[in-house]
Amino acid sequence: MAKRRKKDQLDPMQSLVFLLMFGSFIGVYYIFKSFIYSSIAAGAILGIYFTVMIILNQKHNERLRRSGIADIDKMDGRRFELYLGHLFEAHGYAAEVTQATGDYGADLVISKDGKKIVVQAKRYSKNVGLKAVQEIHTAMAHYSALEAWVVTNRDYTEQAYNLAKSNGVRLINREQLIEMILAINSEPQTSQALVAVAVGDHVTPDTDHEEVAINEPEDLDCPKCGYLLVKRKSSRGEFYGCSSFPKCRHTKNINA
Repeated sequence: MAKRRKKDQLDPMQSLVFLLMFGSFIGVYYIFKSFIYSSIAAGAILGIYFTVMIILNQKHNERLRRSGIADIDKMDGRRFELYLGHLFEAHGYAAEVTQATGDYGADLVISKDGKKIVVQAKRYSKNVGLKAVQEIHTAMAHYSALEAWVVTNRDYTEQAYNLAKSNGVRLINREQLIEMILAINSEPQTSQALVAVAVGDHVTPDTDHEEVAINEPEDLDCPKCGYLLVKRKSSRGEFYGCSSFPKCRHTKNINA
């Protein structure tokens, strides 16, 4: 695992940009003998660099938005396990979320093409240590699994990476998790719908319906925005309402 750069150390891209600025300044001055022209040339390169960085940053933020990773960061551990169960199912795995206690180190047991895999889910606010690697490796024997994975919304310590490499444990970090989510669908609705399924959105009552979510989301898609429809109730009885309420106010008769 690569060591972190010191805070005052430039990354290779910044070093290249400053080298180009310096080279253009010297080159233009050598040709035109003008500090003004030289400064304009160097400034143009700097401007191009900042423009590119702004575009890349916007694309990065859009990628994070589509993945729904911000919602995942707010989940508790159990909801993260449920979410991963739905995510793995969307990738074609048969997924079973184990009981909350006494799971022998495995939060999920997934299988595909006859291969059983034990998974430990770590919804953390910091990097995951080697204990998770030790626990999931031990769980392999108990569940008769062929592989062991750890999935987190963050990253892992250097010790965890080293132990995982020697024990054959696969570590899925934040970036890889985002890739898994975006691989399902390029549109944000799918990843947000998975969050809704795992969390069970609760809607703030308003004066129109005075509605409160009473069940986990049903397997129904809103025809207007693509989010899941969830069962709700109001003074007029039960109905299906869009889980993106109040952005979308589509409803459906529960008997329709």
